[in-house]
Amino acid sequence: MTNPTLPTSDGLHTLGRWTTDRSAATPNRIAIDDRGCTLAYSELERRAANLAAGLRSAGYRIGDRIATLTGNSSDHVVAFFACAKAGLVLVPLSWRLAPRELALQLEVAEPQLLLVEDDLAALGAAACALLAHRPRAASLGPGGVEKSVPPPTRVSPAPETTGRQDVHDDDALLMVFTSGTEGAGKAAVLTHANCFWNNLSLSRTLDMGSSDVVLAVLPQFHVGGWNIQPLLAWWVGATVVLERGFDPGRVLQLIPERRVTMLMGVPTQYLMLAEHPDFASAELGSLRHAVVGGAPMPAPLLRIWHRRGVALSQGYGLTEASPNVLCLANEDAERMVGYSGKPYPHVSVAVADPATGELLEGAAAGELLVGGPGVFAGYFRDPAATAAVLAGGWLHTGDLVERDAEGYIRVVDRLKDIYISGGENVAPSEVEAVLLGHPAVEQAAVVGVEDARWGETGLAFVVVRPGMATDEQELLEHCSSQLARFKVPARIEMVAALPRTALNKVLRAKLRQELAGRPAPGLEPAAGNRA
Repeated sequence: MTNPTLPTSDGLHTLGRWTTDRSAATPNRIAIDDRGCTLAYSELERRAANLAAGLRSAGYRIGDRIATLTGNSSDHVVAFFACAKAGLVLVPLSWRLAPRELALQLEVAEPQLLLVEDDLAALGAAACALLAHRPRAASLGPGGVEKSVPPPTRVSPAPETTGRQDVHDDDALLMVFTSGTEGAGKAAVLTHANCFWNNLSLSRTLDMGSSDVVLAVLPQFHVGGWNIQPLLAWWVGATVVLERGFDPGRVLQLIPERRVTMLMGVPTQYLMLAEHPDFASAELGSLRHAVVGGAPMPAPLLRIWHRRGVALSQGYGLTEASPNVLCLANEDAERMVGYSGKPYPHVSVAVADPATGELLEGAAAGELLVGGPGVFAGYFRDPAATAAVLAGGWLHTGDLVERDAEGYIRVVDRLKDIYISGGENVAPSEVEAVLLGHPAVEQAAVVGVEDARWGETGLAFVVVRPGMATDEQELLEHCSSQLARFKVPARIEMVAALPRTALNKVLRAKLRQELAGRPAPGLEPAAGNRA
């Protein structure tokens, strides 16, 4: 007879054991510092185990979805590990969405229960009011679902796993809606094995131990809010300082106050920190390692952080890969500026010709393909999209990359964002980088628009820095001095803000939608765009 306290051969890599093991080894060590309220590993394990037992007793079965609408919190972490123990699927929803958008995601996920933070109850209720079949709702925490678990909402038959009690490696653990930079987001399913291997890969490049203190500012409705540092921290027994949002002044205060040793952010956040008036005098001595993702770190910004003595690891990932794919070692950071690095351990990559699908050897440019145990199980109830993105046994990222002779990879742009002007490919990110090099430009985004003569030309949207001034002609001349003429935008528009995802990625699809009703440009490009 199998010992019920030990994982079976099918469940060696399940995450529900992590808090059990840490509680036994270091029960009094602080697992979470949630705005000054701390939670020890023993208490995290007790609460998660009790909630898991309550969910199972109430009738929830392996494979059932539990949706959440909450900011970063220790209550949310308890719910995550309870789901991991009970074989349920956590579906963290974005509190930044409108009720209609949330309702669409709830329709896709079809959760048996919706856990809502009290401050977001009105938003949750407004979303549920739009649904034909509303899930039962409860609040998070000891006074809510941990006190009394409502029965599941059975619209569809219970999963085929009904009756099985042991959790398997290939059971779903997280269902994360992609950011939807190219359109409506899809529900990516990550298994226990996906998350295990992702964190094992991260541990091979990020020297994290039980004495580390991780500052977590990424939202927990994003895969990075779990799988880039926090879950690894709870695996090795470190402390996670949870923040509900990103405020540069508070981050600079928390680093010395909590003796933060590790941080994850996107380039925009590191720029905001560097531009804060307290940055030059801030005590950063405890911060020994910072991870940057979402986009390449600009060389000037990288050097600013290096001068402050902070090691930076650049990387690349995507939700469908759990998300870590590429990492640039600290010693290569200055030599390989603009590159995302080489694959993490246990991750395979290839570069394919976008037109033929042929795998390219050596130095090459093409679409980045990803393989390995971190590649997701698929999009929930979307077999067509799953088959397309996993065609040929590889995860097709949709990103155009360049690989050099040493194997270092640089992400050029999204394949869908590349536009063809007069027969020449133009990567918007290259044009944006030049625009951002102008002292008056704070933000920039470029999209390709139809043009009667050239097929497509570039339209740039620019946010000007407060207190500074520039105009279209000046910026066009700036671009002309650094770019080939076919890359210079035909037009530049000044805007107050750019639409962005939760990780500050520009929503080019939304920009295109806003442009859809405009007339196409005339025959003649803007001055300086062509010879």
